Amino acid sequence: MTPTQIAALIAAGAFVLLVVLLAIPLIKLGRTLDEATIAIRKAHENSDPLFTGANTTITHVNNQLERVDGITANAKTISGNVSALSSLFTATLGGPLVKTAAFSYGVSKALRARRKRKQEPAGRHFRRKGKGGRK
Repeated sequence: MTPTQIAALIAAGAFVLLVVLLAIPLIKLGRTLDEATIAIRKAHENSDPLFTGANTTITHVNNQLERVDGITANAKTISGNVSALSSLFTATLGGPLVKTAAFSYGVSKALRARRKRKQEPAGRHFRRKGKGGRK
């Protein structure tokens, strides 16, 4: 054997060793990809019931939201009616009621003043003792 053939045999052995060392991670990578494929299949099979349940839940939520929309529309109508009724009450009874209250206050104040004057001594001018008045 010549030195060239020995060098070729060493290079061939090193190449075989390199191929074996690279084959091990490739085999492990292949197993990992197989496991990932199996996991994805299982997740896909189990996701159908999950999506069906979510779809049912969303349908129920939409039904409830439609009911709430109806309730809020009715509440809006009622509040508008109450507002109109209070405006009508203020327009028809508010003015006369305020005038009546002012008139009754004036009458009661006049009656109190008249009663006070009757209690004062007759013929003399009576000085009132009020807050901050002259002495």
